[in-house]
Amino acid sequence: MNPFEYAPALESTSIVTIKDRYGLFINGKFVAPKSGKYFPTINPSTEKKLSEIALASTEDVDLAVKAARVAYVKVWSKMPAAERGKYLFRIARILQERSREFAVLETLDNGKPIRESRDTDIPLAAAHFFYHAGWADKLQYSGNGSGPKPYGVVGQIIPWNFPMLMLAWKIAPALATGNTVVLKPAETTSLTALLFAEICQQAGLPNGVINIITGEGATGAALVNHPGIDKVAFTGSTEVGKLIATSIAGSKKAATLELGGKAANIIYDDAAIDEAVEGIVNGIFFNQGHVCCAGSRLLVQESIQDEVLTKLKERMALIRLGNPLDKNTDIGAINSAAQLAKIKELSAAGDAEGAERWSPACNIPADGYWFPPTIFTGVSQTHRIAREEIFGPVLSILTFRTPQEAVEKANNTPYGLSAGIWTEKGSKILWTASKLRAGVIWANTFNKFDPASPFGGYKESGWGREGGKHGLSAYLKASN
Repeated sequence: MNPFEYAPALESTSIVTIKDRYGLFINGKFVAPKSGKYFPTINPSTEKKLSEIALASTEDVDLAVKAARVAYVKVWSKMPAAERGKYLFRIARILQERSREFAVLETLDNGKPIRESRDTDIPLAAAHFFYHAGWADKLQYSGNGSGPKPYGVVGQIIPWNFPMLMLAWKIAPALATGNTVVLKPAETTSLTALLFAEICQQAGLPNGVINIITGEGATGAALVNHPGIDKVAFTGSTEVGKLIATSIAGSKKAATLELGGKAANIIYDDAAIDEAVEGIVNGIFFNQGHVCCAGSRLLVQESIQDEVLTKLKERMALIRLGNPLDKNTDIGAINSAAQLAKIKELSAAGDAEGAERWSPACNIPADGYWFPPTIFTGVSQTHRIAREEIFGPVLSILTFRTPQEAVEKANNTPYGLSAGIWTEKGSKILWTASKLRAGVIWANTFNKFDPASPFGGYKESGWGREGGKHGLSAYLKASN
């Protein structure tokens, strides 16, 4: 028995009130879907239903887009930029005031540990609104010409891995630049977006500036293909991103697509090993590995492979898997049965192709969707687990001998979203970073984000950037 075992420290759910049924948020009000259809959203750690969510039809999408158009033409585009900024500041402050409520609801609906919702997701979401609020009346200094203009109505689709944070990444810059929004959250994690709609009401945001429609893939397709949409912003799988790019090809719609990744985390032989091991764990096991920029391919210099592997296993044995509402939990539930099935299928492919699987001893709860933190050794670049995005707590470990070999292996992927470099030599960091084809590169750290820093990738990891001054360009038509 571990004498240092933590006692349970459960976060109370009393701060959150979950309604039995949620409508669509269109033109400043919650309304029933025209179809009259709803679908359940469940707690992935218990498999119990939390609520019922409206299933938006094509008619509902049309109403939301029209409401956004009226708000853009009559109110939002005519409002002084500084006044628009005040609304964003107000939303940011309310989000901070209600942060615990949002964190608990995010954990219930998504399955991620409360510690991550509380300390990362919600604070960063508020930070994005604060940051972009400051840009609202300074757009002429953003590098988009002396009089940049908004596109108009933006259709936004966000994923289930960071529901509230992705909402902030999308909505904050869109509003700051003068656009209005129709947003569709992921079908498995709509509750915080619907709670955010209440913040819009509380902040007195003009009707129609933000509209939130819930539904499945068909709802998203209707939004993307609606002729009243001027720009599409999507975060999700590369497969869906390709479909969106195809569907809007030939139209005048602008787009930003933040897609998948298969990031390399490179550990050189002169790295601080203990620090690097913490970076490895954070890089792949944060948010159950449901991270597009996760360091899912570990490239270790051959001479330190045994030391790194020994220390990594010792560290993984201390990871606590369990109730996401427990403040001591490190790994929560997998978001859905479908995602768990994908993780299991790709892990089984790793076994079949000859890689060696290892996981620490874990007590898997009887109910819910769970997968233990897992590493594979003996992995080659042809293995599916080294090529395909698993989007779970699964790490593929490869080795290299020279820096050139590390770069070649790191770049040997259709993706190019992120990478990590661990070494004590600044010159080696700069050399490696200059050779890597990745949009975000961390040095001696991993998974660090800031609203002022742009995020995005190359190749099949997407088009465009989000965050920072660069991200504003995605929502502005440049002018001279």
